[in-house]
Amino acid sequence: MVMKKHYFIYILIIGTFFSCVPAKKYEELKAKQQACRDEVSALKALNQSLEEQNNELKASVSSLQKKVVQFQNDVEKKRLNYEKMVRDYNTLNKTFQALLSDNKKQSSKNKSTTSKLMTQLQETQVELQAQEDALRTIESTLLEKEADLKKLSADLEAREKRVNELEAIINKKDAALANLKKKVKEALLGFENNGLTIEQKNGKVYVSLDESLLFASGSYTVGAKGTDVLKKLAKVLEGSSDIDVVVEGHTDNVPLKSKGDIEDNWDLSVKRATSVVKIITTSSKVNPKRLTAAGRGENKPLDLSKNIEGRKKNRRIEVILTPKLDELFELLENN
Repeated sequence: MVMKKHYFIYILIIGTFFSCVPAKKYEELKAKQQACRDEVSALKALNQSLEEQNNELKASVSSLQKKVVQFQNDVEKKRLNYEKMVRDYNTLNKTFQALLSDNKKQSSKNKSTTSKLMTQLQETQVELQAQEDALRTIESTLLEKEADLKKLSADLEAREKRVNELEAIINKKDAALANLKKKVKEALLGFENNGLTIEQKNGKVYVSLDESLLFASGSYTVGAKGTDVLKKLAKVLEGSSDIDVVVEGHTDNVPLKSKGDIEDNWDLSVKRATSVVKIITTSSKVNPKRLTAAGRGENKPLDLSKNIEGRKKNRRIEVILTPKLDELFELLENN
């Protein structure tokens, strides 16, 4: 009984040492977190849009290639026809010249034949000219199509390069997160599924710690077991300087009456998040600028049921590890 009394006095003394996170700072931090989420969603949407455009360009290139082949076949046919007509013309011309020579001797007899050959020769010349014009038009059109094809191919290559760069950065971030998750699991081996869960989703790693692992009921003082967990987690974060950390405090939906320096569930969740942040920063070399302490109160439950087990799940601390996206933003700005 005496030990419990001393413990209670100790909690009150420690409690008075900490102060609340200003509401304005919390709102700013909350806005930054939401902006980060929106940016990740926008990047994934952009990546999907670029992939769709890439597929459309590939389809356009394929269609143009087919048209180019068709135009080349048409040109070849026209060229063969043109060469045949040239040969026919030369043959007729020779015949005509021979007839002119004979015409001196048989002018009246061959007059009708000569006139007919002259008409055929003129018609052939007209048709030959028309074929030449058509061939030039097709060749001009082919050149234009080839130019369009080259431009589309260049655009396609540029878009593919951009998509590949975006995918490489996203894959790099995902791989870094997976590696970070592995390191956290290894560091906290023995605690997982014993009041602690580790999950990778939405481009982040979520480390969830039950209230029972960190705090006594209604308190924001971290116990010895919870301090040990947080110190091990802090050591992992020391080696991951490109990761931002958000610590969220969560409570159940049972109203908390004001006691001591704790006013309500909002206040308790903020103080718990702040306590966790202080242990991480004081027990490691993690830059405090990378950390954000936030209180969620009862407003983001894991379990919507109102029974004892559901409320127990909701009383937790979530440490959210998010990769910095500066490299990805720089690539988007340059393009």
